[in-house]
Amino acid sequence: MVGIRMLEYVASCQDRPNVLMDYANIVPIMRELWSPIAAVTSSWRGRDNAQIAVAIGGASIVPDQPRVAVQIYKRNLSHDMVYGSGAFCLNFLRKDQLQPIHDFGLRSGRDVEKLEPYEYEAGPTGSPLLADCWGYLDCRVVNAMDGGDMTCFLAEVVDGKTVSQGGPLSWRYAKQVIPPEWAGEWERKVEVEVVWSEQRMARIDLGPWSGPSAS
Repeated sequence: MVGIRMLEYVASCQDRPNVLMDYANIVPIMRELWSPIAAVTSSWRGRDNAQIAVAIGGASIVPDQPRVAVQIYKRNLSHDMVYGSGAFCLNFLRKDQLQPIHDFGLRSGRDVEKLEPYEYEAGPTGSPLLADCWGYLDCRVVNAMDGGDMTCFLAEVVDGKTVSQGGPLSWRYAKQVIPPEWAGEWERKVEVEVVWSEQRMARIDLGPWSGPSAS
């Protein structure tokens, strides 16, 4: 049934008329939607990993039942780890923490152990909590929505703390101060990912999330 529903959805997308819109008209709006930079850490099947994310939002108005929504792309190793474990930690970076952008955002966890040089401990969900960051939210997934090229995870916050003074690192500020070679690497990485996503965005699985896999 899930496969049939996905095929029907893809067909409906293909039947829609193209939207004639100048993307440049909405760039200033879209840029305002990015969240502060977070290292999304996860642990699954004896392995720890981290990736950079800026697509994070609050998802609850109830003070004592905090939730977040986080978008993770399927190309990333972290996607399978979060999907399988049903947990992750958002470690928000300080304004002076640029190195994790390179270590977690420009290298693949399939090639290196990203967290090896960093001090961390397992939080209540089992996800790594970085000792050095602006603040963290340890989260347990309660639902997941497929987006074709990515998954949007809805999660409850089970633990968290503001660790440092000041504010978190924004992507707008980071782009102004990271080394030019990092910026070049990032642009090349994004170019590849955009092509990959374009081919998969319409392939949305409308079936329900089945919950975390066995560890």
